[in-house]
This record gives sequence, C-alpha cells and structure tokens, in this order.
Amino acid sequence: MKKITIIAATTVLMLQGCAANYRVQVDSLSDSAVSNKKIYVLLPKGKDVRPTDLRFREFSNYVRKALSQKGFVPANSAADANVVIFLDYAIGDPQTSQYTYSIPTWGQTGVSSSTTYGTLNTYGNTATYSGTTYNTPSYGITGSTTGVGTSTSYTRYVKLSAFDLDEYRKSGDFKQLWYTNAVSTGSSDDLRQAFPVMIAASSDYISGNTGGYKKVYISETDPKIQQLR
Repeated sequence: MKKITIIAATTVLMLQGCAANYRVQVDSLSDSAVSNKKIYVLLPKGKDVRPTDLRFREFSNYVRKALSQKGFVPANSAADANVVIFLDYAIGDPQTSQYTYSIPTWGQTGVSSSTTYGTLNTYGNTATYSGTTYNTPSYGITGSTTGVGTSTSYTRYVKLSAFDLDEYRKSGDFKQLWYTNAVSTGSSDDLRQAFPVMIAASSDYISGNTGGYKKVYISETDPKIQQLR
C-alpha cells in the first residue's frame, strides 16, 4: 500500500477547487498511405451505438474539430469519402484500493521561557525570600498516528480507427490506415467530462505514429480543450 504524508491541513485545502489534471496515454500508429486519405465519414464502432445517439453526436463534434486540425475534411456523402473513421469509447468498472497516511500529533515539546516572581523580607540582620517560577511551554509536532483511507478510480478509453474506403470498394478488403487510442485513469466516472480532455491530449498524434505509448499531461483549463468546444 502507498504511504502519503499529510504535512498540513492547509495544503489539502489549497488543492481543493483546482482544475483537474489528467495523465493520458496515447498510442497512435499509421500506414504510409494515410497522407492522401483525408475525406472521411465518422461512424460509431460500438454495436449498440447509432450515429443519431445524443452522446455519439456530442463526442463526434469534438473528434471532427480535432480531425480538421490534422487536415481531414468531412465528406458530403459516403460516396465521396475515401476513408471511414470509427469512434469507440468506454469506461471501466470502478477499482477501489486502500492507502495509509500519516496524521501529525500536536503537543508540548518543552519550555520556551521561564519567569520568576518573588518577595524579599528583611528582619534586622536576616532576610527571607519566597518566589514562584512560571514556565511558558512550547508546542509542536510530537509524533504521528496512521490512518487508512480508500480511493476509487475509473479507466476511460477512446479509440479512433481509420480504414481505406477506396481499397474496400475495389477489393472488398478493409485495409486499416491508422489508429489512435487514448487511455486515462482517474477518480471521475463522468466520460462526458473526460472525453474532450482525452481528445485534446491526442490531437497532435491523430493519424500519426507515436512509436509506443506517449504520456500526455493536460489540465482541464488547457487551451486545446477550449478549441474543441
């Protein structure tokens, strides 16, 4: 289990209300023929998803804007297109894990200063003294206790896959031209919130070649996301 040390309560409060940050893993691979295949139709890949579904229509708008930044043009009709792009998206089941954290304990650590008050009484050649010393204690962290918490995370997926329509019309073969996959894990189960962030994180790599998984760190306030809205 991971151990997290809480330094001060104010640190936690400062983090609350901030824009969410995402780490998105992008994997993109393309064929050399992709450069001249830019007129597309966009279709859902999920078997239970129709092009008229509200969620697909919302998500496809983000994708279309990202595709236009890479030089892709939507076809007026399927007959005019030379590439079909399938959009697939999903969110995994919740995964719950435990973690431990340290809670500082506060107490007296010593004495910061001492002050003595007293009186001196004289009787002829003798004298007596009586006094009281007051100590000012100092306080600080004297130790810690361990707490246990739980966290829940969700894995979100977005997949784009493109196929050559010209080759399909000629030979009936569905030749793949490129794919771009994005994966992100976080505490939110709201795919509508995460989707534009993941597309923005993938936008530079759509139809390209990342040479493996590319880690992209992006905030909800990133200008790339605003360009897709």
